[in-house]
Amino acid sequence: MSHSVNSILSQIRSYQGQVTQSRPMAGDVPRSDAIAVQGGVGGMQGVGATTGTTAPSFGATLRNALEGVNGAQQKSGQLVRAFELGEPGADLAKVMVASQQSQVAFRATVEVRNRLVQAYQDVMNMPL
Repeated sequence: MSHSVNSILSQIRSYQGQVTQSRPMAGDVPRSDAIAVQGGVGGMQGVGATTGTTAPSFGATLRNALEGVNGAQQKSGQLVRAFELGEPGADLAKVMVASQQSQVAFRATVEVRNRLVQAYQDVMNMPL
């Protein structure tokens, strides 16, 4: 399970590396991934909203990862249904592989969530 978490973290780091390579580095540039306070509903934009930036935020990266896990689970469910209905394109090997992929992705997501919650709790319990 630790291997899959490390795999997801390495993918996030590679995406982050690609983003930093694509934008020019300057001296003291203000952070462009700050949440904007103006606009949106009630004067606030949604979580992870940014102002004029092309770099994906942590929220956007996490949302994309969760959408990928959801897609894998839906694909697995569709293959299971197709196999149960006896459709010719769904053989047992494909069903089992898709099922295992979605299971590993879900376990990795739960592990990342657990680590984020633990980090949050550690920060909240730090003495001032």
